[in-house]
Amino acid sequence: MIVHGGLLNPLFQAPSMSDSMSIAITSTNYIVSPSYHRRRPPFCCQFQYQYVNAGTVFYHGKKGTRDRVSLLNRIRAYSESKTEEKEVRKYSPILESQLVSEKNVSTAELKAIPDIWRSSAEKFGDRVALVDPHHDPPTNMTYNQLEENILNFCEGLRVIGIKPCEKVALFADNSCRWLVADQGIMATGAINVVRGSKSSVEELLHIYTHSESVALVVDNPELYRRVATGFNSKASVRFVILLWGDKSSLNSHSHIMEGIPAYSYKEIIDMGHEHRTLLVDLHDAREKYVYEPIKSDDVAAVIYTSGTTGNPKGVMLTHSNLLHQVHNLWDIIPARPGDRFVSMLPPWHVYERAFEYFIFSLGIEQVYTNVKYLKDDLRHYQPQFIISVPLIFETLYNGIQKQISTSSAIRKLIELSLIKISLAYMEFKNIYQGKCLSRTQKQPCFITATLDWIYARIIAAILLPLHLSAKKLVYTKIHSSIGISKAGICGGGSLPLHVDKFFEAIGTKVQVGYGLTESSPVIAARQPYLNVLRSVGRPIRHTEIKVVDDETGEDLPPGSKGIVKARGTQIMQGYYKNPIATKQAIDEDGWLNTGDIGWICPSHSLGRSRNSGGIIVLEGRAKNTIVLSTGENVEPEQIEEVAIRSNLIQQIVVIGQDQRRLGAIIVPNKEEILLASKNASMSASSGNAQLTKDQMAGILSQELRKWTSDCSFQVGPILVIEEPFMIDNGLMTATMKIRRKKVVELYKDQIDDLYK
Repeated sequence: MIVHGGLLNPLFQAPSMSDSMSIAITSTNYIVSPSYHRRRPPFCCQFQYQYVNAGTVFYHGKKGTRDRVSLLNRIRAYSESKTEEKEVRKYSPILESQLVSEKNVSTAELKAIPDIWRSSAEKFGDRVALVDPHHDPPTNMTYNQLEENILNFCEGLRVIGIKPCEKVALFADNSCRWLVADQGIMATGAINVVRGSKSSVEELLHIYTHSESVALVVDNPELYRRVATGFNSKASVRFVILLWGDKSSLNSHSHIMEGIPAYSYKEIIDMGHEHRTLLVDLHDAREKYVYEPIKSDDVAAVIYTSGTTGNPKGVMLTHSNLLHQVHNLWDIIPARPGDRFVSMLPPWHVYERAFEYFIFSLGIEQVYTNVKYLKDDLRHYQPQFIISVPLIFETLYNGIQKQISTSSAIRKLIELSLIKISLAYMEFKNIYQGKCLSRTQKQPCFITATLDWIYARIIAAILLPLHLSAKKLVYTKIHSSIGISKAGICGGGSLPLHVDKFFEAIGTKVQVGYGLTESSPVIAARQPYLNVLRSVGRPIRHTEIKVVDDETGEDLPPGSKGIVKARGTQIMQGYYKNPIATKQAIDEDGWLNTGDIGWICPSHSLGRSRNSGGIIVLEGRAKNTIVLSTGENVEPEQIEEVAIRSNLIQQIVVIGQDQRRLGAIIVPNKEEILLASKNASMSASSGNAQLTKDQMAGILSQELRKWTSDCSFQVGPILVIEEPFMIDNGLMTATMKIRRKKVVELYKDQIDDLYK
């Protein structure tokens, strides 16, 4: 069965070679061999260009000094020269349409991602676009100001020598200046290569060199100093740009990139503004260029996947890939101009990035925050939406539960009782509304389905008054503390069912979505009016999804479990310089193998699942499946999701490949496990030091048996470790998913001893 999220857009046709044959041919500027692209043409640089550096503002003297040269004199000198060669200037068709005197350009039809800013500035000019309160200086920008900053940064990059199709590494964290830099790079026709500041120097160096980047944009002087030593001898860097911080602080530090110029954010903006003014005022300045619009099939960004093992792969995403998300997420997030979003995820991750592009196309106000300030910012800004990963929703859930547990005994009893009533009410409501899941293809009996509907409706009606009382007495206060008045959008991992049910019960909508970096990323998501628990919703518009047999590759009917495949305009162009991996991921018909196991809910006209037909349900990663020595296959995520509900367990990875039984690597919650040990009379000590790992393993073993009693498989031996899995130690991805294979590799010797 193939599930459609709307009509599938046809693949783009290759442009004609005749479009640019008049340009002087001197040097090749491919960023990848054409043989890597079976379904689409090569990147933006399909032809060979000669670049004339007449507009460059700076030059190197013999002693390495840099002298400022008058732009006006350079332009006049160029106009007086007899050469007929011109510099190719890529431009965003709508964003810079005025510069190339294109009239009657419609802002409704976006051709490239940077086109968003001209379109949004026309519609929402003086409306606040973004608020960045936690950087120095704190920043607010309207849509007009945001467009102006992007144009200036873009032009500043051209002034210091960035050419179309070159790659610029952007290593920085979430902020308004990240967005300006990201879009400034794209608007030049260059390609940005992105990563966060918490990545290791080795990983950043690998990404920089593998992508063949020519320049570096970094978050702040601290990151610059951290990468300088490694980059000095191993990477060719044309220049460095600091988004935040004082450039002068680099001069007093011994670890700098010798001979490599560094610019501040303001310097780039100022240079760009000056050169844009000259281009507008002087006809001769404009005449030195050959203007070529950025095409939808041009690569916009190379995003390196976090990966669970080995070096990350560079996912090539085109403007068309990302615009698919901008055009088709409306059914998932029906936001209105003036709505407020809170942004806290790494923007170099495509999940956050695509949603940012989408919401800015609608006139939304975005507030930048981080984990440290999240709680206060939610209370202060009262956002309508938050886009985040499961861990954040789990953190909010735990905070609410902790607040309830510290209440007086009577209040705690009342609140917990009302929450249980609301959970029951929502369960019966979902039954009579037909929002449940079923794998059976057989239609339910009419009489049975009718009686089931009547019973669920009656019980829900009985519970409704108590549920409404709970909303007034308890949930209103929770809502005021977390905001999120319309919806929380959750992606990047599996949301635990108990958290999902809780937020549904208290009236906070959490819509779970699904996708991969390779799909830009959203493939499917729950819709506001059909938010079916345990699922990832239906395919978004212009997207197809099917489930196939893992061994034969044959399409499976609804309800059958297999490998999920997806097809649509959002599917990547391929992995950079890795045609073998590209061929393994995308077949000749354009289907992306997601590597996830799942099934599609059959369509029924009656019964509990009558409105759930076509909804996708995921049940883990195919590559994470544990095969026991008994031949039994186990999906570890299911056990981990149940086990993590225990307040004694901070993190858990289920293990057992090729063993007779399952085991687990557990990071315990130290405070809670110490309390449990005292209650069990195992230790009278008030300190953690006298509680051995064997004692902790004993307590955790009992705890696991309690929580996983209903699971098909039970966990046996337990390895207790004290150091948490974190991004900084390389054991978690940026979206807070544990890199289970790296964890298993790290503790291989202890695991071997565990099973002896």
